[in-house]
Amino acid sequence: MIKKLIPVFLFLLNFLFLESAFGQIQMNIPDYISQKFQSYCKSVPREEIFVHTDREEYISGEDLWFNIYLIDRQSFKPSSNSKIVYFEILNPENSPVLQKKILLDNGFGPGQVVLPDTLSSGTYTIRAYTNWMKNFLSYNCFLKDIKVYNPLRTKVFRRSARSMNLKGTATDVLPANSGLNLKVNNLKQDSLEIFIHTDEKFRSENKNLIYLFIQTHGIINHLSAEKIAQEITRIAIPKKSLPPGINQITIFDSNGPVCDRFIYTPSKEKQALTLHSIESCKQRNKVTLEIEIGNESSDISDLTNLSISVASGTNSPEIMDLNDYLVLGTEFGLFHWSTIKGEKITELPPEIMDSLLLTVKSNWINWESILSNEVQLFKYPLKKETQYLSGRLLTSNLQPVQADEILLMSTPGREAVFQYTRTDKDGNFNFKVHIDEEPKDLILQPDIKSKNQKVYVESSFSDQYLQTEIFVDSTSELIPSFISRQNINYQVRKIYGSSSIGDRLTPVIPPLTAKRFYGTPDFELIMKDFIKLDSMQEVFFELVPHVALEYINSVYEMSIVDPFGNKLDGVPGIMIDGVIIKDLSIIANLDPELVEKIDVVWDKYRVGGYLFNGIVNIISKTGDFNSGTLPVDAVRLHYSVIDTVCSFVSPDYSSTEMKNSRLADFRNTLYWNSSIKLDKNGKARIEFWSADIKSDYIINIQGITSEGKTVSLRKIIKVK
Repeated sequence: MIKKLIPVFLFLLNFLFLESAFGQIQMNIPDYISQKFQSYCKSVPREEIFVHTDREEYISGEDLWFNIYLIDRQSFKPSSNSKIVYFEILNPENSPVLQKKILLDNGFGPGQVVLPDTLSSGTYTIRAYTNWMKNFLSYNCFLKDIKVYNPLRTKVFRRSARSMNLKGTATDVLPANSGLNLKVNNLKQDSLEIFIHTDEKFRSENKNLIYLFIQTHGIINHLSAEKIAQEITRIAIPKKSLPPGINQITIFDSNGPVCDRFIYTPSKEKQALTLHSIESCKQRNKVTLEIEIGNESSDISDLTNLSISVASGTNSPEIMDLNDYLVLGTEFGLFHWSTIKGEKITELPPEIMDSLLLTVKSNWINWESILSNEVQLFKYPLKKETQYLSGRLLTSNLQPVQADEILLMSTPGREAVFQYTRTDKDGNFNFKVHIDEEPKDLILQPDIKSKNQKVYVESSFSDQYLQTEIFVDSTSELIPSFISRQNINYQVRKIYGSSSIGDRLTPVIPPLTAKRFYGTPDFELIMKDFIKLDSMQEVFFELVPHVALEYINSVYEMSIVDPFGNKLDGVPGIMIDGVIIKDLSIIANLDPELVEKIDVVWDKYRVGGYLFNGIVNIISKTGDFNSGTLPVDAVRLHYSVIDTVCSFVSPDYSSTEMKNSRLADFRNTLYWNSSIKLDKNGKARIEFWSADIKSDYIINIQGITSEGKTVSLRKIIKVK
């Protein structure tokens, strides 16, 4: 109980101090609230992710194509704060069946996965989040259910149900003894009416003064001090001052926030994009789509990215588009679709939307955190240009080490790459890794060998999940006819070896060129320039000046003398292929025939706060540390920062030979493109060929401008 009361006590103490300060030096409470709010939104930014997939239903073994949109919640613009998104597909038991790390370029990232052909029929969940979003899981992530069918496995269809709303409930009516309640009329066209009901005691205690604060996704719309001299105070706010979205109204008294109320302001803008296409076509015919900006929508000419799919499947109104998703996002959670019966959120009448908002609470704007004087610390930082490799350093009995223990990270190679880091009070550590597609060989080890410490590397993917409830359909439920057709299509394509996977896409970030962290060595010994010696002791004695490798008291020791004849204090930094070696018997037992060269730094060398008492780096002929023995307390990782992404390809029937080919074309996804760009006239032209299957195909276009205006468009064409 005491632990629960401490935050409340500190919160109230903060406002009592504030009120006292206001009385003494006439500080302005609205200015204080504004400063605290803006500081919080800057230090705790909110990221939103939307994943556009080529379809909603799949057959086990098929390709799933997708495009990721990363959006800053405050500006609604594409976000460049994070470079990597963790993409997962979870089974109904919340266990991942697929995991991918997707590279983002200015807020967008294409991807593709192959669904395992062993998946049972059921509801699977796409989950996507950034490193920063891991601080706020399990809610702050994108979630979308897809259906996967496997007609070859007889297990019943498994569904999962999860709560998409947030914990907690907001209300516009406080307990009877609070002395204040709030009513809102959002039905007028030009103004928002706010009615504040107060009793005499409340007005007396607050000197007939309250503070009205309105914000929308982290942007202050209104902040004022208001007199409450009567039982009912009416305040009218021009609706033109309220941006589209969920508006939060908060009433403050002299001690802090009293109550919240959420309302919805719909966008008045019409669909900004026009799609021109044929209504139907024959098999193996060219289909041309023309996309252009409408006459009244020239303000979306800066469309940053459009993704488009043309695929068979369902066109249910319950499928969420980008513009609908961003209304609530992860800040408020998604209403269960049965609540609104498949209607679009952006098309709901204001009175229905406002009534639904009585049961939500912001998962981002937290007044206790905003008004606190404590600095918030987060385990997972934003990943802009680097990836963070995280883990814990534990003792031999699995207890966290003390703070400021040093860990070392090396990348085996001819060019020595070195990093060090320090643990926090819980033994946690982070290393920076350059973002590119090239796999990396990393070796992590404690700095001090004798402490019997163990390095545990943390998975990049989070194990924090929303709770789910699993249930199964009746075995008598029939598989939809279009699913049976999709399964036949997939099986035919599998038999003929057809695939839509093309070449690997060019990575946006090139690999980092390795450079020796110690620069040009003071001395470099090229082994092939000298006769072969029998042992490394002989090599150092005969060929390497200022360095001695000696066997003293049953232990090998190495020392370095600087150019002035002074012996350096402490043990030098001794390496094989850039990997630090603490046990010098590994050096002594190394076959000189395997060594290509030896670099030596004869003086002390500092990397940040880490000091080397001279450096000896033995480079093997292979340059991959396979000639040395891995230290007992070290961990070697074959680590990929991001996963490879391939392009989508489809047949071209422009030639008579191809059009008359007897090779079956049973594609379920006719076309996919994750990055459509409009030309200078605001137009784009797309061409693809229909397949051999007569069916309805859904054209699904999603996109966003650099200013945060979304585009969502669907249309059906028929192949006859």
